[in-house]
Amino acid sequence: MKVTVLGYYGGYPTATDGTTGFLIEEQGYALLLDCGSGVLKVLQEQLDPLQLDAVILSHYHQDHIADVGVLQYYWQLRQGQRKEALLPIYGNTEDPLNFGSLTWPTATVGQAYDPDDTLQLGPLTISFCRTIHPVPTFAMRIMNQTGKVLVFTADTRYFSELADFAQNADLLITDTNFDSTKTGKMWHMTAAQSGQLAVEAQAHQLLLSHLPQQIEQQKILTEATQQAEGIPIQLARTGLQITL
Repeated sequence: MKVTVLGYYGGYPTATDGTTGFLIEEQGYALLLDCGSGVLKVLQEQLDPLQLDAVILSHYHQDHIADVGVLQYYWQLRQGQRKEALLPIYGNTEDPLNFGSLTWPTATVGQAYDPDDTLQLGPLTISFCRTIHPVPTFAMRIMNQTGKVLVFTADTRYFSELADFAQNADLLITDTNFDSTKTGKMWHMTAAQSGQLAVEAQAHQLLLSHLPQQIEQQKILTEATQQAEGIPIQLARTGLQITL
């Protein structure tokens, strides 16, 4: 399973890097996980978006879906051989308005996933865990046929049950939007909490994503490492590829 970072900031893009999006490739199957601002441009550097097999969305906040609309235009207007007649975009149905927008004539079709069940997409088996966030949001555990596991927390505050969901992940990608100075209400994790989660889940490696724009990234990495010594940790960056 190859994972490519297409965007990694939370909230809004910078002049050089976009918000959340990952390309997951396995046995010729190409899955786009979230589609934030700037993701479509970087995706085109990896493969023709017409060669996607599917898109799956953790939730409907704009920093995770901003480029869905332009991806739909791409599929509607771009000439070329499509891998699928209509690109399936998987999302939850708890927000009917946003789910309805996933269907675009001659281009894409919205497909509901059941958070209480597993979803089979080509060679990938996906299970879900509801997170703690202001809108319905679902972490994903993605396993290939050889048993390699990617866990993506999606947007969430820390909660202990997440460690059970992420147990023994070969790669854990965490929402890491704050440093240790954050106080008060939290809808995202701190760097230390990401490190703590990796330890509790016995993750094999940790990728810090959904990063803040105005906090020194080395500080984020240091705080996570202090909580998770011995676990390989990286900061997400555009174009980073990890093969499991």
